[in-house]
Amino acid sequence: MSQKMNTKKIYRVLIAKPGLDGHDRGAKVVARGLRDEGFEVIYTGLHQTPDMVVQAALQEDVDMVGLSILSGAHIPLVQAILDLMKKEKVKKPVFVGGIIPGDDAKRLKKMGVKSVFGPGSTIAEISQEIRKQIGKKK
Repeated sequence: MSQKMNTKKIYRVLIAKPGLDGHDRGAKVVARGLRDEGFEVIYTGLHQTPDMVVQAALQEDVDMVGLSILSGAHIPLVQAILDLMKKEKVKKPVFVGGIIPGDDAKRLKKMGVKSVFGPGSTIAEISQEIRKQIGKKK
């Protein structure tokens, strides 16, 4: 008697804290919440350079990259990461979380960021959006 194998794909999500921002509670809450939602989460820890983020995405073969930025340097950090991803041919959707003014959120989306999550975003909202974005690229 053969057992039916569970073929449901477990998505891998990288959560990174680029830049000098030392506030990581939000990133840890999102990482844990996504894990509880069934994702495999790779958390890079604090003070990651853009190159470190892109190399982690490559090495871990993630399905999506999440960036947590509270320092106010979201535009240059995200631009550097997106540029490196393009250079390294890392075609993974990116989302950003943090304190992001509305105009900057629009700018990030024009740059190629798929979603921007601010304070009050729920794990369910983030999880749903990740599944939607990963599903689009398949």
